Amino acid sequence: MEPTGPGLDWLDDIMAAASLPKAQQRVAEAIARNPQLASYAEIAEVAARAEVNSSTVVRTAQSLGFEGWPDLQRELRSRYLAKISSEDTLVEHGSHPSPLSAALAKDMENLRLTLDANAPEEVESAIATLAAARSILVVGHGSYAAPASVMAHLGATMGYPISLESRGGVHLVTATNRLGPGDVLLVINIWRSIRQMVAAVESAHQAGATVILISDMRRGRLAAIAEHLLIVPSEGIAFFQSVTAATSVVYALLAGMQSAHPARSREAIRRSQQLWKDLDIHLE
Repeated sequence: MEPTGPGLDWLDDIMAAASLPKAQQRVAEAIARNPQLASYAEIAEVAARAEVNSSTVVRTAQSLGFEGWPDLQRELRSRYLAKISSEDTLVEHGSHPSPLSAALAKDMENLRLTLDANAPEEVESAIATLAAARSILVVGHGSYAAPASVMAHLGATMGYPISLESRGGVHLVTATNRLGPGDVLLVINIWRSIRQMVAAVESAHQAGATVILISDMRRGRLAAIAEHLLIVPSEGIAFFQSVTAATSVVYALLAGMQSAHPARSREAIRRSQQLWKDLDIHLE
């Protein structure tokens, strides 16, 4: 197969390891030549471009390590949107007569896809890892620092030894440098990967920390490092990605963590409520 060019190197890598039959190679070539089409087209249109039937498209996705065509298409769409500029993303989505309806409809679709993309046992395994952690560091930058902040704040409210690092540079170095065996690094990475974050995660993993990744991409350097991977479709309706699905997954993890240590959680929450009163934080 001819090289796919910039932005689809990950597809080259998995194709090289897959040894696809000729019909499936034609599907991969059609995807590589038409990344925008493959990101949005119906499976029948992709099959027509490759001159195969729809079942061959499904088998190609499975041969490449995905559950099926929808799973592969989500990866293609996430990577296509990450490759183009923010301005081009805005043009891609166009205008919306009712932004509220469009945003809610897209988020409902993302939530449905999140439910399909994550097996219950994968989520339970991530929760068990968090519940047993010596300490937890949550890392998220940009707009996806929002669900990271929710995770750290509510986790600490329940009494977990959890902290947030949403900055880069020396702050990220200091936060991740202390991690080792028994510690968990929870990374929320949506859209484009940040070079500093990847390097920090690799370093923490080499030091023995367990990595949990919440991401809209199933492949890549961060996904290859992570012991636990939770997929969150993140396409929005404008130039920005949506963090709604990521936030919902965070709520699921927190609920599981509370159930893992119910007595400790209740006691920590009780102390927090008393401090709110003592410090006169909330209006009556």
